[in-house]
Amino acid sequence: MIRVHVYKNINKNDGKLMVVENSIKTFKSLVSALFNITEENVKLFFSNGCEINDVRVLRDNEEVYLSLDGIESTKDCDMISKSIEKLKVVDDNPIDKSKTVSDWITLNVGGKHFTTTRSTLVAKEPLSMLARMFAEDNNTYLMNPSATDLSGAYLIDRSPIYFEPILNYLRHGDVILDKNVNPKGVLEEAVFYGIDSMIPHLHQLLEQAKSCSGNNQALTRMDVVRSVIMTPTNSELRFQGVNLAGADLNRLDLRYINFKYACLSRCNLSGANLSHCCLERADLSHANLEGAQLLGVKALCANMEGANLKGCNMEDPAGCRAIMEGVNLKGANLEGSNMGAVNLRVATLKNANLQNCDLRAAVLAGADLECCDLSGSDLHEANLRGANLKDAAFELMLTPLHMSQTIR
Repeated sequence: MIRVHVYKNINKNDGKLMVVENSIKTFKSLVSALFNITEENVKLFFSNGCEINDVRVLRDNEEVYLSLDGIESTKDCDMISKSIEKLKVVDDNPIDKSKTVSDWITLNVGGKHFTTTRSTLVAKEPLSMLARMFAEDNNTYLMNPSATDLSGAYLIDRSPIYFEPILNYLRHGDVILDKNVNPKGVLEEAVFYGIDSMIPHLHQLLEQAKSCSGNNQALTRMDVVRSVIMTPTNSELRFQGVNLAGADLNRLDLRYINFKYACLSRCNLSGANLSHCCLERADLSHANLEGAQLLGVKALCANMEGANLKGCNMEDPAGCRAIMEGVNLKGANLEGSNMGAVNLRVATLKNANLQNCDLRAAVLAGADLECCDLSGSDLHEANLRGANLKDAAFELMLTPLHMSQTIR
């Protein structure tokens, strides 16, 4: 909307503040009515003497005169008339750019420039604030978008960090956020701009983030290494109840660490040194402990179902027994492991692979060895009293199994 000051003459007598209409004819009709002049005699001039024949050359708060009283028109008027004929939608004046339609639009959001097309801002969310700012009617914007900076970009006093995902959503219809962008901030901007279809997606992302923050997220190899390095050798490192599921901890020196109740499911602990660790009631199901050192380990009632313990060493030359009483080793692979003197009392070893294991002096009293494969194992002086040996395989045993080992 453009307002101009209309005066009877150059001396600014009898002035009126008027709103410019769409055409020069309509505007002259209003002027003739206000100043009691016949419409045919209405002529409008700038102060330099140029006659006004098109309302598009008028600017807000322009001064217009009905009579100049002797001031002659300058040659500039001819230049202006030629300019009016060529005038379409492009003008070097940044003020005029705020009123004429352009296919490409540059926005200055919080000091950062974003260039996009008018159709991007209008098409997807026609009722949003951005769409209403740049909606077209008769080759002009329905509303004045905003003030512009020196480069002609439209100024919007909002955060550019949260505006970028909104602009990308208007471009391709997907909500994609960088990991350092808070969905809550984008949600606030979506509400401000009126991007209604984006709001449910952002609510879903917030719910997922809230759910993840409430879960016990698994630590990584780097987290464990950092803790090991920072803990003095004379202090106990405790990972009690910590979630390390799926972590790659192969070949790490983890001696004397307290993993009680920790989740180590599907961890890669191959070649790791877990000597004298506390694994009581820890979850090591389907973990890979191939070639691990388990000297003097305390794994009372631990869950090692389906774990790979092939080639493990549990025999401590100093005589400290590995305590694995009540452990669940159902379906585990212990082939070729050194398990001398290990305590596996009432352990579950159903369907476990114990081929070629060293089980000398091992305590297997009350253990469930149903369908176990003990072929080639050394059970010299092992205690098997009360053990369930149903369908267990004992082929190629190094030492004969004595009745005293199996009867209570």
